[in-house]
Amino acid sequence: MTETEGLIRAYYAAFDGGDREGMLALLADDVIHDVNQGPRETGKAAFRAFLGKMDRAYRESIRDLVVMVDATGRRAAAEFIVEGEYLATDPGLPEAKGQRYSLPAGAFLEVSERRIRRVTTYYNLPDWIRQVGG
Repeated sequence: MTETEGLIRAYYAAFDGGDREGMLALLADDVIHDVNQGPRETGKAAFRAFLGKMDRAYRESIRDLVVMVDATGRRAAAEFIVEGEYLATDPGLPEAKGQRYSLPAGAFLEVSERRIRRVTTYYNLPDWIRQVGG
């Protein structure tokens, strides 16, 4: 396993374990976060706020993680399934009633100086809305 693959796996293990500070520790201070069908956010403070919002509305875990790394070790992609529960209504989305969902997702990541510098996440929002009954 390469150093980059280990870093990406550690990031998702922290996510899966609910260790938000562990996730943040693996990010560059100026991390770029491209939110699925949302804005680009920059910096750990913005990422921390995003995680807080997500934790209020969702309980999620990851399974079937696959990590792919380019030859330079600077770029990586991850593919996984998000198993979740919709806990509190997220503004602009269907009402939360504890619905469960299973959603394929992917992410592109950039690594610099042994930290994750960019996280770009994609999933099928219409499929998620269908699963939660929207």
